[in-house]
Amino acid sequence: MQLRELGSSGLLVSPITLGTMTFGTPVPEKEAIELTHAAIDLGINFIDTANVYEGYSRYLGSPGGVAEEIVGKAIQDRRDKVILATKVGAPVGPGPQDRGLSASHILREVDHSLQRLKTDYIDLYIIHWPDKHVPLEVTLNAMETAVRQGKIRSFGASNHAAWQLCEMLWLADKHHLPHVVSSQIPFSLLRREFHHDLKFCEKHKIGVTPYQPLQCGLLTGKYKRGSAPPAGSRADEKPEWIWQQDGPLFDKLEAIQALADSIDTPMAQYSLAWALTQPAMSSLVVGVKSKAQIEDAVNAATVTIPEDHFAKLDEICPPPWQQPDPMRGGM
Repeated sequence: MQLRELGSSGLLVSPITLGTMTFGTPVPEKEAIELTHAAIDLGINFIDTANVYEGYSRYLGSPGGVAEEIVGKAIQDRRDKVILATKVGAPVGPGPQDRGLSASHILREVDHSLQRLKTDYIDLYIIHWPDKHVPLEVTLNAMETAVRQGKIRSFGASNHAAWQLCEMLWLADKHHLPHVVSSQIPFSLLRREFHHDLKFCEKHKIGVTPYQPLQCGLLTGKYKRGSAPPAGSRADEKPEWIWQQDGPLFDKLEAIQALADSIDTPMAQYSLAWALTQPAMSSLVVGVKSKAQIEDAVNAATVTIPEDHFAKLDEICPPPWQQPDPMRGGM
């Protein structure tokens, strides 16, 4: 795979990132370590986790840490081969200081993550969700402290809109603080509400690393109209984590499948390849439960989407409305 720039970080990452949200349950430790090693052997050098990930056992305020511990064991003898990202901010306990983006929480949790990951530094430390109770200056100063201490190299944001990223950049310039280098958003053919933010990220060298690029498996082709969810699928194991499958959704899936079939490409590879063509895309976070799924994702990086397919896909899965330009015409 050809490596891509991760925003302004100076890091070069594989276009596919190994996602670890399901490490623990349904992917037990031994298999998760084997999958991590397989991903590295196949050329994936970017691993994404979070201090709250513990698979299907996760509930609001549970302590998390399971996925980080597994990743730490998996990479302890190959740390120099991977770019490691983890997250902070989501609840890891019932108390008021067990969540959020205060300096107290961030600087405590970065130490916990380093211990679990068995590493001296984190390449990309990501603020998981916006925190309306903490001024951004406080959060950015905490990130600057962690950078100065050598505990993190760069920081990114997850689930933030372009206007929030813009405020981070402005404050960083104003107070001489680190710049946000990445944006992790939910994004796929089926979910495009952040579509118009991508140009902003491209302009300001913020690498986009979307999660759910296969929309929890809906874009793999495994779900069929009128059929029960396949055994072991997300809809079978954790139905509350996936969209309801109705007629309009299957209309879209079948239309996408037809386009993928027209170029003899598996639907999952086709969907990932489309996402990789979008502005500012650095790497797609893909969760897997088998080596075959890793291979499928890696192969997507070599797929070329025909030029005439893009307009057809916009008709099937329209991007959000954008006000026309009254001065120059168009969007």
